[in-house]
Amino acid sequence: MTTTLEQINAASLADATHLLDGLYEHSPWIAAQALTARPFNSPAHLKHTLARVVANAERDAQLALIRAHPELAGKAMVSQALTAESTHEQNKAGLTQCTPAEFEKIQQLNAAYNAKFSHPFILAVRGPRGTGLSKQDIIDTFERRLQNHPEFELLESLRNIHRIAELRLNDKLGATPLLGNEVWDWHENLAQFSEPGYQEKGQLTVTYLTDAHRACAAQLKKQMQECGFDEVAIDAVGNVVGRYLSSDQEAQTLLTGSHYDTVRNGGKYDGRLGIFVPLACVRELMRQGKRLPFHIEVVGFAEEEGQRFKATFLGSGALIGQFNPQWLDQKDTDGVTMREAMTQAGLDVDEIVKLQRHPSNYLGFVEVHIEQGPVLNELDLPLGVVTSINGNVRYAAEVIGTACHAGTTPMNRRNDAAAAVAELLLALEKRATQDGDSVATIGQLLVPNGSTNVVPGRCQFSLDLRAPNDAQRDAMVRDVLAALADICARRQVRYTLEETLRVAAAPSAPAWQQRWAQAVDALGVPVHTLPSGAGHDAMKLHEVMPQAMLFVRGQNSGISHNPLESTTSDDIQLAIEAFSNLLDQLSLDLAPAY
Repeated sequence: MTTTLEQINAASLADATHLLDGLYEHSPWIAAQALTARPFNSPAHLKHTLARVVANAERDAQLALIRAHPELAGKAMVSQALTAESTHEQNKAGLTQCTPAEFEKIQQLNAAYNAKFSHPFILAVRGPRGTGLSKQDIIDTFERRLQNHPEFELLESLRNIHRIAELRLNDKLGATPLLGNEVWDWHENLAQFSEPGYQEKGQLTVTYLTDAHRACAAQLKKQMQECGFDEVAIDAVGNVVGRYLSSDQEAQTLLTGSHYDTVRNGGKYDGRLGIFVPLACVRELMRQGKRLPFHIEVVGFAEEEGQRFKATFLGSGALIGQFNPQWLDQKDTDGVTMREAMTQAGLDVDEIVKLQRHPSNYLGFVEVHIEQGPVLNELDLPLGVVTSINGNVRYAAEVIGTACHAGTTPMNRRNDAAAAVAELLLALEKRATQDGDSVATIGQLLVPNGSTNVVPGRCQFSLDLRAPNDAQRDAMVRDVLAALADICARRQVRYTLEETLRVAAAPSAPAWQQRWAQAVDALGVPVHTLPSGAGHDAMKLHEVMPQAMLFVRGQNSGISHNPLESTTSDDIQLAIEAFSNLLDQLSLDLAPAY
């Protein structure tokens, strides 16, 4: 027998606490405290309220909650002393049918984990789709998380407890994220296409116009057709373009989408989530026989990552007339030019110039994207509204000092190039922190021909400086470069500096940001705004039309550009519902006034 949100809102505190019994293992105090915030206007609202009770609890209470959970395949399972919920979850993951070798391995991991962290290992074994992780996935995650810092691991345990509670609440409410499950499956299906050398290892790599890339394009084209788009094509740069037409042929178009290429050994959701979410919405419109007062154009951008050729945002850049013909002569590591790759793929380079869109035909561009960061994950929020895509300046730099004997040169007689860069690293870390949303990174650090017994005479490094607006970015750049000059003068070394990239910030259009905020608020999810530190196709479209983005929470602390990149079908469901809400709002905004 299922429970309804209406029953939870209307019941007495005692009865409502009983209705939520078992969400958090042996910890009814969480539900009791959360219920003081009634009424809840959605399951997502209730889930977030429960999570905030835990976040605001004292550390001892958090640890007691973690310790209230049984070990995986542990003594409680063997003695059949698990709660009904835990029994169901461990059974779904196959832990009740471990082989002797698997059981022994998990016992060893349990012992090692408890010895290090003083609490049991917590994992939502039903996984991101709710159907159960494999035993090997569980063991691999166990081994990986054993390497974490205790503070990080405590918070990761709580995040997994919230996922367990989310799935248990779904069961109580009889709620299944049907569209989220289906879109989650679409990601898995598209991930079957990967390049040789990676596919054999179970790794995902799809770079521009390889066989795997072309297979992805064909699959996306087929899905767009099946979803009911009126026009579907692969354009002259390999973008997959679908149009769902309005009943008013003179109407403007809402442009949306993201990229389907990946970094090498990357994740399944970066870019692709922003293609599949609007596909699901269009399919639902088609099923309802519903047409909107605007056309919807979804683009699976062929290239954003710049992995095979040195040409990032190739797909979205072509739509704003920024395809550089000189790129055609670039060669990949096998000596294949872009022109040759395009010809082999059946693309006509002479047609590229015709891809440029006329901004007056478009209402704007919206993009859904996995966050690629930890913010939403740490806040226990499934969605976030993007305020701006950070502006970025990059440098290739070198400090030149004097190479000398490490044993005979006193510390106060050294001109150590590496030490100067190390000091700069700490200075830029401190400077970026002053702004809150600014970030600064030295991602490459090299002492050419270095030796263990030689004071470094040269140190080559990169600088990557980002901020939500250009003024904030440029102020940080000035301060960091001034610090570099000061450090080098004081240490009596010199430096060279070459600017390799300068990209303007792309603030979200206020009206479109507000539409996303209203779409999220309608789901009962607190509206959280945040900048994007990563670049996206939206920043190219920003140059010719208003744009705004919606972020979706990532699992595993929001890691991205990594095989551990993940999100849940529940969060995907909410993203689909938010996108649908945005379409409804836009329809109302464009409806004729009577």
